[in-house]
Amino acid sequence: MTTKTIDWKFSNGLTDYQDAIQFMEERVADIRNGSATELVWFVEHPPLYTAGTSSNKTDLLAPNRFPVYEAGRGGQYTYHGPGQRVVYVMLDLNKRGKDVRKFVANLEQWIIDTLFEFNITGERREGRVGVWVKREQAREDKIAAIGVRVRKWVTFHGICINVEPDLSHYTGIVPCGISEHGVTSLVDLGLPVNMNDVDAALQRTWGPIFDQ
Repeated sequence: MTTKTIDWKFSNGLTDYQDAIQFMEERVADIRNGSATELVWFVEHPPLYTAGTSSNKTDLLAPNRFPVYEAGRGGQYTYHGPGQRVVYVMLDLNKRGKDVRKFVANLEQWIIDTLFEFNITGERREGRVGVWVKREQAREDKIAAIGVRVRKWVTFHGICINVEPDLSHYTGIVPCGISEHGVTSLVDLGLPVNMNDVDAALQRTWGPIFDQ
């Protein structure tokens, strides 16, 4: 499997969330029936909250702040908005071993390798899906989230990495159901990077993980 068999799609501006869901639904069906190739899709969304299949209503602290969507992916509440790179990953696991756990681990490693390109050490935590960074005084903040769905062994939804979002927007939810830790971004960590920098790093680090 090589990146030549995968489409890379980059959407400018802010992509409506419901339009994104509809597009993914159609693309997943096309991948499943063999009429479309796998796709990695880079988007930004307007400010919104999404509820995963394990979400708890009490974790939605400000239900009227932004639109709230039932995402259909795994996980709990998360935030999407400008300055956050969302990557929707539509792969055919029929051709990749039918191992969802490995797929999620690969997504985590993809984020970790991408952060390392900027000299940031991203880490996994047992029982906490996503990627975390250590801060001062033993504090840990989440910098990237993962939420996936698999239909007939074709994946969709994916990852999001905080580049330079408005971190105050996270106060309307308990992110991923975890209240004892905070959230951060690349710019919050003091890195002068932009979305193009992150996109380039994501493309560079893809091959060693997914082209096996």
